[in-house]
Amino acid sequence: MPAATLDAFLNSYLGPPDELRSAVVATVRQLTQAATKVRNTINQGVLGTAFAGTRSANADGDIQKDLDIFADDIFLDAIRHAPVALYASEELEQPVLLDSQAPLAIAIDPLDGSSNIDTNVSIGTIFSLLPATGAPDENPAASFLQPGVKQLGAGFFIYGPQLALVLSLGSGTHVFVLSTRLGTFVQAYESRIIPQRTQEFAINAANYRHWDEAVRLYIDDCLEGTEGPRGKDFNMRWIASLVADCYRILMRGGVFLYPGDKRKGYRQGRLRLVYEANPIAYLIEQAGGAATDTITRILEIEPESLHQRVPVVFGSAREVARITRYHTEPSAIGERAPLFSRRGLFRA
Repeated sequence: MPAATLDAFLNSYLGPPDELRSAVVATVRQLTQAATKVRNTINQGVLGTAFAGTRSANADGDIQKDLDIFADDIFLDAIRHAPVALYASEELEQPVLLDSQAPLAIAIDPLDGSSNIDTNVSIGTIFSLLPATGAPDENPAASFLQPGVKQLGAGFFIYGPQLALVLSLGSGTHVFVLSTRLGTFVQAYESRIIPQRTQEFAINAANYRHWDEAVRLYIDDCLEGTEGPRGKDFNMRWIASLVADCYRILMRGGVFLYPGDKRKGYRQGRLRLVYEANPIAYLIEQAGGAATDTITRILEIEPESLHQRVPVVFGSAREVARITRYHTEPSAIGERAPLFSRRGLFRA
């Protein structure tokens, strides 16, 4: 039996006539068209004009590359043709009002992992679909200050060896791959399930000296392998591309950590709650995993601003819960007793 296409999946989601569902479907279709254009430009690499260089810092203080701006322009133009009231982007300080009568708001990171552009590592686009609330023309930011549990859907495109779309509309997390032969997205994986247990973690170990004690102790225990309190060996992975790290975890399990740390500007983490952490958390939870800010469930956090940052831990549910215990009740972790009596592997 041939695999289902994205169009068939979206048609099955529609069901009886419903304004919000119809708007979600129309918006996802516009996003796929935009992502295909972005992928085609990325495939040109440094031979294309969109790779020309860097620009000034964006609204959140990160350095913009020309490809960041190009991707943002492509997605904004596509969303103008969808039933969307508001468009909020990492690259823009304020949301853009498109149609105050439309039912949706979209928050987007047009090009996640753009620091990897020059090294040919997979990058992507992350998006969150929310109901437009209140009076969008009077208070455009309000729609984006809803907790992640209010999302109607979320997903990301990953521009790698294949152009893939990871999508959830509230009934599992599904993976579609663009078939160049068919000219459409085809379902590659239905309802991914992340194993609850794992022996693999992703973190930037270069920041070890800046981490809080709980994070250092967790990593120390993993690195001690079969001779340590965990009693098993762990692998470490770190791609420095959120979509690539998330895709790997969806495919084979694992846990991802980007905690806050003691560096200036990093106390609250570096990932953005509204258009990075929330959509990723939605996808992970729909696949049976968990996502927290080390303690609190990501999807329950009330955003205070569009570009708010947050620490992020996500992946295999049992491992995420264990990391929370390292932060809240270390004495409850029975196999390491006493927790704070041991010195870490990286410390003299």
